Amino acid sequence: MTNALGLDFGTTNSVAALAADGGAPEMVEFAAPAATGSVFRSALCFWEDETVRGGMAVEAGPWAIAEYLEYPEGSRFIQSFKSVAASASFEHAAIFGKRLRFEELGQAFLRKLVSHAGGKLDKMPDRIVVGRPVEYAGSRPDPALARERYDAMFATLGTEIHYVYEPVGAAFSYARRLSDPATILVADFGGGTSDFSIVRVAEPGAAQRCVPLGHAGIGIAGDRFDARIVDKLVLPMLGQGGSYRSFDKLLEIPRGYFTDFSDWSRLALMRNRRTLEELHKLQHAASDPAAIGRMIAIIENELGFPLYEAVGRLKRALSGEEAAAFAFSGGGIDISAEVTRAQFEEWIAPDLARIEATIDNALAAAGVAETAIDRVFLTGGSSLIPAVRRLFETRFGEARIGSGGELTSIAHGLALVAQEEDVAAWAG
Repeated sequence: MTNALGLDFGTTNSVAALAADGGAPEMVEFAAPAATGSVFRSALCFWEDETVRGGMAVEAGPWAIAEYLEYPEGSRFIQSFKSVAASASFEHAAIFGKRLRFEELGQAFLRKLVSHAGGKLDKMPDRIVVGRPVEYAGSRPDPALARERYDAMFATLGTEIHYVYEPVGAAFSYARRLSDPATILVADFGGGTSDFSIVRVAEPGAAQRCVPLGHAGIGIAGDRFDARIVDKLVLPMLGQGGSYRSFDKLLEIPRGYFTDFSDWSRLALMRNRRTLEELHKLQHAASDPAAIGRMIAIIENELGFPLYEAVGRLKRALSGEEAAAFAFSGGGIDISAEVTRAQFEEWIAPDLARIEATIDNALAAAGVAETAIDRVFLTGGSSLIPAVRRLFETRFGEARIGSGGELTSIAHGLALVAQEEDVAAWAG
């Protein structure tokens, strides 16, 4: 294999690694006005522009953020759209009168990722390995639908496309650090899913270095933790738990609006005529019309990104401090709250319990006892949350925990898989 590409298309961030002429994989670097490095935000920004074909321009990654910040009211900013890949209820995103399917959003994203790669991706490699979650995000994910959409999205890159579980990619990367055989548990905590693979790693130089034994996943990760923060700090000011009058009955405001609002992949999509008309009608009938008005203002003024940033700052701060300040202002809301790490951990406790049960499922699928795990490799941005790491330290002991390359290990490993003679042995 002369050259290969590993692509980690993530819910929050995407990363690409190139292996040229059979050499070691190297991260593809992107140089943006506000960010330089190998991490490309999985975000899109659309705006109307009569000078471009179709009258609508688009940017992705850090460039999407820059365009949004320049003119938020006239933009449509979409992030975490990978989360709807397996959702049959998602048909299209309505953007400036156009209806874009998931694969069209994905194709636009990939075009911009390639164009910002400094020419490194102008000629696509012979083989491309794309990471996929073990379990897709969503309440009733349809893996066949996700595969169909992925096929349409990634077909634009080349003809030889393979899909490999993301934690298997991370296992290939981590195996480079090991000098002795080991049975490892790889835990990948992304934005939309938490995925686990049990992999047996042979000694260096073995014909097949990594042998997957079992996998499990769950659609709970960083975005769900974000939703818990929004639920506790923001939604009470937007009418959650309130009521509205329908004829002579007093009814609870439908919870679906608040569920969508706290989901980054759906918040931007609420800015459509039908939803906004429903919210305006609800506002007139609500016991607290001002609260619904604040929700409408946040949606209409495209304030999802600054809200996302405020939530992210709080999470990052609580990873290093016992308490931190949450601050968000916009759409008639001005929130300043002190949040302790203990509070945050209480909010996400139900999610951590389900994640821990998924670890049990991975061990069972592999037919491996907990005591047989020699090493645990934690990767993905949410693996930096202390409560997540503590879950593994409690079960496996701190000495067995490894980490590093939280945002790049999957792409690095996928490029290594792409160099294998028979990729099908690891295809997911």
